[in-house]
Amino acid sequence: MRRNTFSFAVILGLLTLAFAPGSAHAQATRTWISGVGDDVNPCSRTAPCKTFAGAISKTAAGGEINCLDPGGFGTVTITKSITLDCQDILASILASGTNGINVNAGANDKVVIRGLSINGAGTTLGLRGINILAGASVTVENVRVFGFSQQGIADTRTAGGTLAITDTVSRNNAIAGIGIATGATVKVVIDSVRLLNNGHGIATGPNSFIMIKGSVLSNNTNAGIDNEGGNIVASGNAIANNATGVLNTGGGITRLANNDVVFNTTSLNNSSGSLISFGNNRTNTPTSGAITPAGGASPDLGQQ
Repeated sequence: MRRNTFSFAVILGLLTLAFAPGSAHAQATRTWISGVGDDVNPCSRTAPCKTFAGAISKTAAGGEINCLDPGGFGTVTITKSITLDCQDILASILASGTNGINVNAGANDKVVIRGLSINGAGTTLGLRGINILAGASVTVENVRVFGFSQQGIADTRTAGGTLAITDTVSRNNAIAGIGIATGATVKVVIDSVRLLNNGHGIATGPNSFIMIKGSVLSNNTNAGIDNEGGNIVASGNAIANNATGVLNTGGGITRLANNDVVFNTTSLNNSSGSLISFGNNRTNTPTSGAITPAGGASPDLGQQ
């Protein structure tokens, strides 16, 4: 009788482990969200969640959240390595009165944000579209961010890291399309990006090392590029219809090659620091301050 009681206890214990709540909520490497999903679901392909916030707790570190169909998927805070990928789906975040995506990840974490529309419109405008606070690397691909009262994309990391922004539009943001103000070295690549109708196209401070290539910075109220102490190389860009095309101040270093800096009130303004031209930029409005030739550039520093 005692042996039978012991066997029953063992079997009961095994069944308890098998059906423990933790096993029912194991994180998946890939999860799914849908405009008609529900956050009580496991976020599987056949039972998707409704929001990024609902799916992220059910997604393993290094995993991916994908969109099944069009929808508004809500604001989210990212605290680990993850990919948000809604490429080729009409996927939106409406962030009235708040930030659209906060990235506050670990020191070694890598975050990818791809294929989203992030809108700050509302009775109270959103603050920042993508707000980067911490993380080793952040990649933004094919994103549309607009209508925010501060920056469309802001990087304020104190521990530094890398930022890559490609095939992205940041428009109609009050302070800047992209704002970089970090407390440690951040290395940034901006490629094929459109910064339109913002306060500044891009505004950056010290500790930043930024490459801007093949992009359009246009119709910004203040400057297309506002370098307030950083290091910028800008090549092959269209910088047009801003109050100032390129503003260099705060001891910044800006190098320009093969840019069209046209139809601005002032094309180039070096208030302090070094504004360096390789002589193949095209300008048609006045410049201000010292412009340094480089690479054998002729004294006029630009093809008029």
